[in-house]
Amino acid sequence: MDDIVKQALKKWPNVPHCYGWLALDARGDWYMRDERVQHAGPFPQVKGSRIEHEKLRAFVERNYLHDDAGCWFFQNGPQRVYVELEAAPWVWRLSAAAGGAPAIVSHTGTPARFESAWLDEAGRLFLATDLGLGVVHTLDMELASDAVEAQCWMPTAARFEPLPARFGYRLRPASPS
Repeated sequence: MDDIVKQALKKWPNVPHCYGWLALDARGDWYMRDERVQHAGPFPQVKGSRIEHEKLRAFVERNYLHDDAGCWFFQNGPQRVYVELEAAPWVWRLSAAAGGAPAIVSHTGTPARFESAWLDEAGRLFLATDLGLGVVHTLDMELASDAVEAQCWMPTAARFEPLPARFGYRLRPASPS
């Protein structure tokens, strides 16, 4: 977490949390969802405005955390902005590595260590890692299929619906009120 964010939390500890205004899709893109977009439909059917500003994306990604209930959020100064997830809290990017299995890096740039693989009914490949569960980016499925063919990863068939509970995260955090 950025030092400026830590300082803001100390200065204003009781700022209300924000729900429904930020989302992460299955390709690792962040979306702002203002009231108009929220009323137009749920995420990901209606995504909102993609955050393209490089420094803003980097700020969000440096301050992307989760609470004990498995809700992911962006700590924006003193305000916790909860994130709606399309598939998982992490989106994995893969790169070829010597010795078989590809290297795994999150959409935030954090390296991860492989633990298991899961293939859902829509053909999406999820990897459980030391960071948690994430979905493999669609552009990296060729590298992923090479790892499966080489038997570096042996995916288990799974329905998507129970994966969030199994891996301890929530797709749509909601206000307790």
